[in-house]
Amino acid sequence: MKNKQLFMLAFLSFFSMINYAQQSYQVTGKVTDVDQQPLPGVSVTIEGTSRGTTTDFEGNYIINVNISENLIFSYVGFENKRIQMDGTKVFNVVLVSGIALNEVLIVGTRNPNRTAVDTPVPVDIINITELTSAGPQVNLNQLLNYVAPSFSSNTQTISDGTDHIDPASLRGLGPDQVLVLINGKRRHSSSLVNVNGTFGRGSVGTDLNAIPSAAIERIEVLRDGAAAQYGSDAIAGVINLVLKKSYNKLSTSVTTGAHFSKNSEDDVDGATTNIALNYGLPLGEKGGVINFTGDFDVRDYTNRMKEWGGTIFNAYNSVERVASDDGYDITNLLDDDVDDVIHYAEMAGINLNGASTKEELQSVLSADVTEAELAARGMERSDFNMRVGQSKLRGGKFFANLIIPIGENAEIYSFGGISYRNGEAAGFYRLPNQSRAYTPVNMNGFLPEIHSDIVDKSAAIGIKGKIGDWDVDFSNAWGKNSFDYTVANSSNATLQNSTPTSFDAGGFAFMQNTTNFDVTRYFDDIMSGLNIAFGAEYRLENYEIVAGNENSYAQYNTNGNVHDPTDSESIIPTDFFGSSRPGGAQVFPGFKPSNELSKYRNSVAGYFDVEADFSESFLASFATRFEDYSDFGSTINFKLSSRIKAGENMNIRAAASTGFRAPSLHQMYYNSVSTLFVDGIPNEVGTFSNDSRIAKILGIPKLKEETSKSVSLGFTSNIPNANLKITVDGYFVGIDDRVVLTGQFTPGDDAELQSLFNRANATGATFFANAIDTETKGLDVVITNTSTLGNGKLQSDLAATFSKTKRVGDIHASDALQSQLDTYFDETSRIYLESAVPRTKLNLTFLYNINKWNVFLRNVYFGSVNEATNNIDNQQEYEGKIVTDLSFGYNISDNFNITLGANNLLDIYPDKAIEANQSSGRFLYSRRSQQFGANGRFLFARLMLNL
Repeated sequence: MKNKQLFMLAFLSFFSMINYAQQSYQVTGKVTDVDQQPLPGVSVTIEGTSRGTTTDFEGNYIINVNISENLIFSYVGFENKRIQMDGTKVFNVVLVSGIALNEVLIVGTRNPNRTAVDTPVPVDIINITELTSAGPQVNLNQLLNYVAPSFSSNTQTISDGTDHIDPASLRGLGPDQVLVLINGKRRHSSSLVNVNGTFGRGSVGTDLNAIPSAAIERIEVLRDGAAAQYGSDAIAGVINLVLKKSYNKLSTSVTTGAHFSKNSEDDVDGATTNIALNYGLPLGEKGGVINFTGDFDVRDYTNRMKEWGGTIFNAYNSVERVASDDGYDITNLLDDDVDDVIHYAEMAGINLNGASTKEELQSVLSADVTEAELAARGMERSDFNMRVGQSKLRGGKFFANLIIPIGENAEIYSFGGISYRNGEAAGFYRLPNQSRAYTPVNMNGFLPEIHSDIVDKSAAIGIKGKIGDWDVDFSNAWGKNSFDYTVANSSNATLQNSTPTSFDAGGFAFMQNTTNFDVTRYFDDIMSGLNIAFGAEYRLENYEIVAGNENSYAQYNTNGNVHDPTDSESIIPTDFFGSSRPGGAQVFPGFKPSNELSKYRNSVAGYFDVEADFSESFLASFATRFEDYSDFGSTINFKLSSRIKAGENMNIRAAASTGFRAPSLHQMYYNSVSTLFVDGIPNEVGTFSNDSRIAKILGIPKLKEETSKSVSLGFTSNIPNANLKITVDGYFVGIDDRVVLTGQFTPGDDAELQSLFNRANATGATFFANAIDTETKGLDVVITNTSTLGNGKLQSDLAATFSKTKRVGDIHASDALQSQLDTYFDETSRIYLESAVPRTKLNLTFLYNINKWNVFLRNVYFGSVNEATNNIDNQQEYEGKIVTDLSFGYNISDNFNITLGANNLLDIYPDKAIEANQSSGRFLYSRRSQQFGANGRFLFARLMLNL
């Protein structure tokens, strides 16, 4: 309600002042380079405001201006151009190639005049228009994964909710150690905490795929610690998404493709379609604008599984088949009267060797008869395959960006959107010989599915302008992410014949509301320029878990009542062999009422930073930030940075900072029981909060904040004669008390623990803990060149990152845990932190534009990774690989473009997993350590229309 009121206030303020507006007029034109090649994605802004637009792929632009205002044309790799408006309605602009990156930055500095070329810390500016026009990727995670070497993200498989939200990393650090901003305002994180076997296990990231790439003008990636500037989470760096402000221009694109690969089912799978539209409307006569984006995605699943090589049927399953064919109710075979079992075993031709009691029959009928039974049922091993690959997704996104000038020196702005994504992933196949399959209902077992409904909402509103010589910005940003589970094609084995096949398993949600007040002033008459900024922030967060339906989580007794630990063993459902049947929906037991919660916290912060150009060649900046959390206390952090011009074409830059990350509410309060497969064996493993009784008995300490120290040193160099720009930055990040998800504890001989485990229906327990310290060292290199080749323009970019993260010092454990350190922080957790994503990554990209054609060629080297397993002998190294993207684009007219191309043109796959890591043929390629995915070649076609 408050947000609606603020929106109404914004509009009323605008319309009350419209009569005082200056007369504006429309300016159009085309932006080209010196060779008359059009430049798509050029930023065209009105100086001193947030208003602006971008050029289309033919270099055309339209914008409303007032007389005497100045237009600034800026583009990566070219010198800026400034033009004063004098009433002329057509301005065709030629930009001169320049080595400097002259885009004015939002991230990494609060100086309104600072550009990427003279910042004291490394900032990458990514042109979205070019990438979404020529490149194969359309969602943000994959787009950044292929363009920014320091960024890693891949789709996961057989990992519950993480199949539908891709964990991402910057500089090899955790998904929760990079801060995401939109238009410079903090973005909320996902409600999903990664608790399954993937990179980022135990962390919470931001769902970048909830934001349509068609809404974005550019992406700024700050590759440096920035907690002193932006607060918690900015240990690895900051990603800022700058939204489009264009208007009177409709941009549409349709991209479709599929994986045509040697390992695809029927030679093709994973069909994908994306439809995106962007349009802006002018508001009033002073340059106001509202820009809309709609995006619709459909993605089919891929499957890269080999045939399951283990046991599918035992001899008892043969007895069931024969009895069922005879019209017998096979539920009766589970009774203690074994005469019918013996009768049908003999009909099945099974040699019972004189077995006459249930115990004797259990021994004989446990024999593996898979091959014979497959033949008898007319089936093949492939009929029992899982779906190992990307999940199936369908979703839509809507975003808007609003700017309304009020008076001469102020504007109201607002942005936000809503996205919905429905995911469908499969778990491990429940085989007929397993007690959890309950064959009287599912004779051949079943492949259970996890369906997700992910809703992401956000809204920000603010007002900024000048008060005297000070720039003031007051804003509020709200966001919420919810994640609800439905389990399909499954069963609750303890409900036996009464089991449904679909279950509402509950879900969780996370809300964040951030209010900011920022003040800046630039003094151009002090030294060579001095910028002062200060401000305050208030943040409110809420995390909640919602229970599912009773049948999704409960274990029932044979009387149909919810199982109580005091029940007699005689009424606990078992299979023929006496194995207890697990309760809850298979693949994902629902959240229980005991898991339900709604937890809040708040934080207040104040910051101050100063940036001084002592001379034309020497810049220094200092930032400090105080932050106080309602649940763990306060922290003070600082950052020092400097840039020295060592000559006309070289800068040397350095920075040092401290940082912190508050443990997320998810990490503090998430609790649930899920089915985890260890070496192919299913286990019900509980994740318990640190304030639980189980945690107290085991000696698990309460969570506290992570702290960090960062140092970076680098240089930028221009070689004008060769049109080259080179940046090299080395860095060190030390993090103390990193939060990890522990290994699996068992109750041992402790009677109270055993009782608590039983009540939770769990055989193991994991916890979030500040278990370790780590150090990350690395080097980032970026080389760019723009040159003329024949009658066309060739843009070349080489970017590389080399990093290494390792645990240092002792494991932080209480005295009670000293004998269980290998469980508290196990080998699997170590590899997830150190080597589950590429430590080396290189990107070589060429974009050639000539007349109506463009050719895009990119080679990305993804370095080696290791298999995440506790078995040291099986910690296989998967060697580095090169993935090639190629596309050809043609401008049919000024408004219409077609592109054909491929991602992974040469159909490259990671190394195959050794047999010990394949889970008897389930995983031909590692599911725990993803280099670049295992989907193979993707061919696509794209149509783009600009009107």
